[in-house]
Order: sequence, then C-alpha cells, then structure tokens
Amino acid sequence: MAGQTYVIPLREMEEAERPRERLLRFGPDALKNYELLAIILNTGYRRESVLDLAQRIVQEYGSKAIAEERSVERLMSILGLPPVKACQVVATFELGRRLYLEEPGRVPALRTPEEVHRYVKEMEGLAKEEFRGLYLNARNKVIHDEIISIGTLTANLVHPREVFRPAFEYGCAAIIVVHNHPSGDPAPSEEDISLTRQLVQVSRIMGIEVLDHVIIGKGSFVSLKEIGKL
Repeated sequence: MAGQTYVIPLREMEEAERPRERLLRFGPDALKNYELLAIILNTGYRRESVLDLAQRIVQEYGSKAIAEERSVERLMSILGLPPVKACQVVATFELGRRLYLEEPGRVPALRTPEEVHRYVKEMEGLAKEEFRGLYLNARNKVIHDEIISIGTLTANLVHPREVFRPAFEYGCAAIIVVHNHPSGDPAPSEEDISLTRQLVQVSRIMGIEVLDHVIIGKGSFVSLKEIGKL
C-alpha cells in the first residue's frame, strides 16, 4: 500500500548480515554500537525492526549519553520505548559502567575545555539540542554524567534545580555543563549566557562550583569560562 514502509524482520535478513551471526564470526570489534545494542534488545517494537530501533536510540540520544542514562522513565518518555526495552538498555549500561569503574584510572578527569570536548564529542552529530551535566569529584574526575534535558531543534529549557539535584545525589564537588547547537555554530546566545550566570549564582548558594559551560558545534566548541562569560 502506498505510503507504508515495510520493516524487514531480522529473520529475513541475510544470515551473514545479522548482528548476532557477525558477532559469532568476527567478534565484537566488527560491530557498530547500535548493532551490539540490537543483540541485547533482540526484537523490534511497533513496526520498527530491532536494528532500526537500536540505531534510533543511539542516534537520538548519543552513544555516551545513552550509556550514562539511569532513568527508565526518561527513556520511555523521550524515545517511546516500552518498559521492558527501557529496562534492558539501562541495566546493560549500568552493568558495563560498574565493571568499567572498578578498574583503577578509568574514570576520566576533565580539567580543560579541550578535555570536555573530547569527552562529549559525539554531541556534535545530535539533531536535537541536548543539555548535560558532568558531575566531578574534588580531583575533577567524572563521577556522574546526566542528560538534564533534550530540546527541540532551536530551544532547550533548563531549570537550575534539575542541574543541581544530581550534584547532591552523587556528592559531587563541582559541575561542568555542556550543550550542543544543532546548527553547528557554537557561539553562545543571550539565553545561553543568561542561564550560565543563573547557574553560577545558584552554585554560590549551594556551595558546588560550576567550573564551565561548554557549547558544542560541528567540529568546534566554545568555553564560556574562556571567553569571560562565566
């Protein structure tokens, strides 16, 4: 029927192209992130094949951000996932994160805008504006990474309480906030500068320093601290 999209089930794909068979044959290095996620999800949802579903999750959320997401409810709301799928995603990355953090020296330290940019580089390709909080200990090591909000193509609404709540929950010493401009131009808007100053004012009351606000563009970034707007 015209206008309808035919979804190819995994079982109808050539066997050599299926993620599970490729994993068995070539090992995990041969698979992309969304293909590994598709193996975990196992089935699609609402006329979406499991590969399409996994690819959408990674593209809309970003690889690093989805790996840090702990809220099942937020995945259900933002990505339209059913409870079982959202639980699979959160549980998978939580397990990986715990095992990763058990290894000494694996927690990244963020001391410069360049290090922040490298840490969140995948945000350059996001289609929607995403606002993230990077929560640091006294040695500037990341102890929590959380998406505060995901906006439209042109706007993102953030309230200070949503930024500082995880800071108390995880006992952090400082915060770096980051967001992307889908237009590709990292130049801060008046709204960006106003929000930054508001967060700094609140940080003085809370006793948790906002170290920087880094805006990510296409292949470039701007540190509001470096340009004197913090």
